[in-house]
Amino acid sequence: MSVAVTLPQYSLKHEVTDFKRRRIREEASHLFFEQGYEGTTLDAIAQRLEVTKPFIYTHYANKTELLYDICQTGILQSLAAIEQVQLGTGDSASDRLSRLVESVLGIIFEFQKFIVVYEREEKNLDQAQAREIREYRSLFDHKLAAILEQGQDAAEFKIVDAVLTANTIGGMMTWVALWYRPGGKQTRHQIIAHTQRMVMSVVGVGSPPDSPGAARQ
Repeated sequence: MSVAVTLPQYSLKHEVTDFKRRRIREEASHLFFEQGYEGTTLDAIAQRLEVTKPFIYTHYANKTELLYDICQTGILQSLAAIEQVQLGTGDSASDRLSRLVESVLGIIFEFQKFIVVYEREEKNLDQAQAREIREYRSLFDHKLAAILEQGQDAAEFKIVDAVLTANTIGGMMTWVALWYRPGGKQTRHQIIAHTQRMVMSVVGVGSPPDSPGAARQ
């Protein structure tokens, strides 16, 4: 007697749709970065993609929805990164924090234009959309604060206010997106290492780079 085998169903249609939306986001982010949100039309995005404007409307209702999708990308990626770091329960808080900095900066390097567009163009989002992204950012800060509190409890970190310190560290990492230039004087590895040292200094571990104590470490 033959036995029917049910194989898992993979939706090729969904994969193709995701690919098309990603390509639209990428090209739109380039144009928003170069020309600004208000200075970019859907016609220009369609022309860059060599498609028709109705093609874009198939995936995005309007330009604001496209902006929202771009703006939430960086924080959603960062939330996924911190959740992955939190799985390392056997690691010290210092190890998790260092790994998180590396992961988030990797996201910043990959999605730099998305993040810069968010910082510049948040004012053009629908109020509900902007509030949702701010809630995501707040969630990231609180998850980071939990790691800091664990380090404080284990006597690894010396901090006063975990949430405020998390805000500070988040700001340090986000700032990289605003000044980093691919192919610049400093490599990505150097920037990651420098930022890790600075973050550890903020939580009371080691000395800041270029300080008298740093040379002795």
